[in-house]
Amino acid sequence: MTESVLPRDVLFDDGDVAPDLPVCDHYCGVEARMHKSLALQAELGPVFDVTLDCEDGAPVGAEREHAQMVADIVLSNANNFGRVGARAHPVEHPAFEADLETLIGRAGDRLAYLMIPKPRHLADAQRAIAAVEQVIARSGRGARLPLHMLIETHGGLRDVMAIAALPRIESLSFGLMDFVSAHRGAIPQTAMGAKGQFEHPLVVRAKLEISAACHAAAKVPSHCVVTEFKDQKALGAAATRAAREFGYTRMWSIHPAQIEPIIEAFAPSVAEIDEAIEIIAAAQAALWAPIRHRDTLHDRASYRYFWQVLERARRTGQPLPAQAEQAFFGSARN
Repeated sequence: MTESVLPRDVLFDDGDVAPDLPVCDHYCGVEARMHKSLALQAELGPVFDVTLDCEDGAPVGAEREHAQMVADIVLSNANNFGRVGARAHPVEHPAFEADLETLIGRAGDRLAYLMIPKPRHLADAQRAIAAVEQVIARSGRGARLPLHMLIETHGGLRDVMAIAALPRIESLSFGLMDFVSAHRGAIPQTAMGAKGQFEHPLVVRAKLEISAACHAAAKVPSHCVVTEFKDQKALGAAATRAAREFGYTRMWSIHPAQIEPIIEAFAPSVAEIDEAIEIIAAAQAALWAPIRHRDTLHDRASYRYFWQVLERARRTGQPLPAQAEQAFFGSARN
């Protein structure tokens, strides 16, 4: 492999590169489960994020105490890799501003991201960003804090292109359960299931619009939950369809047993990795001019695809040959 310009430096402009996030986002709202999730992350490595939930996880009336507990965990030594985020309450909730003061004001520099659920329209998203930036300015913490948003309302979906393009937004997730419920019974309960959510036209439309908006703005689309957490076959099939058919590059986990199957589904196969290594090595040797590989022409358009296969392999913990690591990434993986 010829040592040359690194692929990421020659194939993309800065505005074309989506954030490099783990493919699995694991949610937990109970303190004991938070600690168990962080222990699993320490064991497996930073191949999944842990999101500590201050919305559904917080006992009613004890929201402030719950947020303080979450901030303490983010600041603790259990946050080994700096890949722990938090979900706040929606912007219209009475606890929203207090969540920001606690989470950002105390732990803003250690939070990997902050999830804001249920924007009802673009104005909600803009209001949330403004509130976050005010707390950052007051506290002096979290200057580079990315925001994730959960699209689960009619207005949020209507404005999804504009929301995805907002500054600080790093990722958008699809909130399946609330989205179905927002249709007042017009979408059947089966559309919340592992199979039905890929079949109902209104749910499929929402998934595709969120994914397309994220890719247009170089943000990360994060797929919704599978509630049948003990059905590994159904989970694997859903994760595979999300990645291969719907363009999602990240997915929620709501049970520790879901984490590894999601990572596996989003990982490229060995054959895909081997082909990508061959093509990128040949392109690098040709100084990124067009090449012929197995009687197929490749140029920078396809190089970008195969480079992203290799990046996805790294994000999912797949081993690459040391020579490829050095030639393509400039150093071996830590």
